Amino acid sequence: MFEEHSQPINATGVKACIIVSSYHSEITNELAKAARDCFIRAGGSKNDCLLLPAPGAWELPLIAKEAASNLEIDVFVALGCVLTGETTHDRVITDAIAKGLMDVSINEGKPVSMGVLTCQTIEQARLSCIHGTDQCNGGTPKCGT
Repeated sequence: MFEEHSQPINATGVKACIIVSSYHSEITNELAKAARDCFIRAGGSKNDCLLLPAPGAWELPLIAKEAASNLEIDVFVALGCVLTGETTHDRVITDAIAKGLMDVSINEGKPVSMGVLTCQTIEQARLSCIHGTDQCNGGTPKCGT
C-alpha cells in the first residue's frame, strides 16, 4: 500500500530554472510568479532562480534541453497553457511536450517538472491559477483550490 510522506521542501543552495511560455502570458506569468515565490519560500535564493522565456509551450522541451546542457542548473520547471480547440490538437501538443520534457529529464539526469495547464477556456485557466492561495507543492504552484 502506498503511504504519503510529507517532508518540508528545502531549496537552499538549489539552482532552479523556470521556463515560461509567452503564449497566454496573462496565465503563464502568474504561474511563473507562483513557482518563483514557492522556490524562495522553500529557502531558495532569488539569484539562484533563472527565468527563461519560450515562445510557446511547444518550445518548452527544446529550451529545457539547451539549458540543461549548457547551464549549471539543478532543477527545471516548464510552465505553459494549452487550450482545447475544435480538434485534438491540444492533446497532440501536450503529449509531445510531456514526452519531450521527460526525455530531457532522463537524458540529463535532472528533474524537470511539467506545469502546463490544459484547459477548455482561458477563463478556466484563470480560475485554475489564482495566485495568492499560499499553496506550494514541490516548488511549483499547486493550481486549483
